[in-house]
Amino acid sequence: MNAKQFGVINSVDDLLTSLALIRAEEKLLILGSGSNILFTKNFIGLVLHNRIPGKEIVRKNDDEIILKVNSGENWSDLVDYTVDNGWGGIENLSLIPGTVGAAPVQNIGAYGVELSEVLIAVEAIEISTGEIHQFANIDCEFSYRSSIFKTQLKGRFFILSVLLKLSKNPILNLGYAPLKSAFKGKDEHEISVKEVSEQVKSIRQSKLPDAGEIGNAGSFFKNPVVPFSKIEELIVRFPEMPFYKVDDENYKIAAGWLIEKGGWKGKRIGDVGVHDKQALVLVNYGNASGNEIYQLSQKIKESVKEKFDVEIIPEVTVI
Repeated sequence: MNAKQFGVINSVDDLLTSLALIRAEEKLLILGSGSNILFTKNFIGLVLHNRIPGKEIVRKNDDEIILKVNSGENWSDLVDYTVDNGWGGIENLSLIPGTVGAAPVQNIGAYGVELSEVLIAVEAIEISTGEIHQFANIDCEFSYRSSIFKTQLKGRFFILSVLLKLSKNPILNLGYAPLKSAFKGKDEHEISVKEVSEQVKSIRQSKLPDAGEIGNAGSFFKNPVVPFSKIEELIVRFPEMPFYKVDDENYKIAAGWLIEKGGWKGKRIGDVGVHDKQALVLVNYGNASGNEIYQLSQKIKESVKEKFDVEIIPEVTVI
């Protein structure tokens, strides 16, 4: 795929000196590593590739570390850095692809943990004015795989950095079934964040294909959230259906299970298909176009709707 214009942002100064050019473009796409984007056509506008590096400890005491991380840093490398230092908070988010700047947009999460649980604030430039804004956690309007930067403020701000609160004496989150099983019988106080991170990596690598070997954008769909009345209806027909409580009224259904139950797991159509180990992942086996992958996703979405009367929504941004 091609873009009308492409620019690399290596520093805040790069961004500030480019604002006039950025504003002149009718369409703008801010790109980290592109791990959560599906291109189905050329982008007739300006693509800005964020590569602003750097991280620093802003404050620390006997209990916690306040870490500022610039938005162009690699997320997975950041997790490794915190884990190697023994700081807890994001070890369950190991091996998630992408950059730090994309993390709050998506409110990334995995294995029972979401970024919003450790994020203090987001620093971002308003493109129309050049003003730098500080968004406290509550201002980001975090929800499941979403934030204000993905909704009301989409395309209006360029994220510069995030501020994270990490713990020197972490309370581990081992509620996810494979993690609970892996550490069964072991005293939680004897488990290190390094061990949790390594176990998460092992789980991810056993389920998810290597993007360097098979083209994919990770989990393509979000887990649908439905009222308990819908759960009651479905478990009559599918008593084995996995679901998780979100709050007193809503529950989350495993989208991968819905897709697998619909007969899609491991299915291949030409050069596109559904991964044989994780039904949430759509893969490109060779020369498939982005549009072919999108069409497959639509067929899966329609199939799940027809079988379960549940709508699954893409987690991936489709261009």
